[in-house]
Amino acid sequence: MEIENPLGEEIAQVQKVYDMLTEFFVNYSMQVIGALIILIAGYYIARACSRWVVRMLTTRNLDITLSELIGSITYFAVLFCFVVIALGKFGISITPFVAALGAFTLGAGLAVQGIVSNYGAGFSIILTRPFVVGNTLTVQGVSGVVEQIRLAYTVLSTEDGEKITIPNREIIGQILENSFEYKLVETRLALDPQTDPEAAIAALTNALQSAPEIASEPPLQIGIDDFTDFNIRIGVRFWVPTASYYQARYTINGLIYRTIKAADIRLAVPRQQIQMLNGG
Repeated sequence: MEIENPLGEEIAQVQKVYDMLTEFFVNYSMQVIGALIILIAGYYIARACSRWVVRMLTTRNLDITLSELIGSITYFAVLFCFVVIALGKFGISITPFVAALGAFTLGAGLAVQGIVSNYGAGFSIILTRPFVVGNTLTVQGVSGVVEQIRLAYTVLSTEDGEKITIPNREIIGQILENSFEYKLVETRLALDPQTDPEAAIAALTNALQSAPEIASEPPLQIGIDDFTDFNIRIGVRFWVPTASYYQARYTINGLIYRTIKAADIRLAVPRQQIQMLNGG
């Protein structure tokens, strides 16, 4: 009667694995070392090429977002070439991997159409550049300064420090309002019919031209905006930095009030006309 020896079987399995590893390293040790050296060298070369591309594009005043995108594409393209070379050390063909990658990309694209459309829209934004970082953008009912432009989304910042994240697919195809780093302020004043509108315009122009909160370009605009049955309306239009829009607006409104009071400019009093009909 034979007695099984579990310990002997385990030792035999370990010995078999050891022999396989020994044979592998004897036959492929130089290929493994060569592949590792190629991958390490490829990593550093790809990173150096990416930094060089970004630095070159930046010195030519290309948009920083587009420069970083091209730098990332350069990095992965160079690294992919070294990976192909490293696989070739083992005699592995890259063709099956490319086919599998294509099938995976197709399936993933169908599963995440929304995400893919965001990336496609982001790529279009970066290439066409309808706006850049630092511009004032108004879209989908929100407004703010463009802080970041990513492939999937765009981040706006407001004067209150809020961050507004907009998916890029919600930007492409919409009506965009880009006022660069400034924002328009519009104010209307209803003057009493007895007030000289030209004197009021001159007083407001003299007061607002020296206001540091108002941008010099586009220039300040003050003039007669409209005529009604009971008053003359003066329109005031000026641009202020978006980052301090509300603070500048409130400051200028205070300056307009003090100017009106000092120049004794009379504003129109709201009137309501009532017509009484006699019943017959």
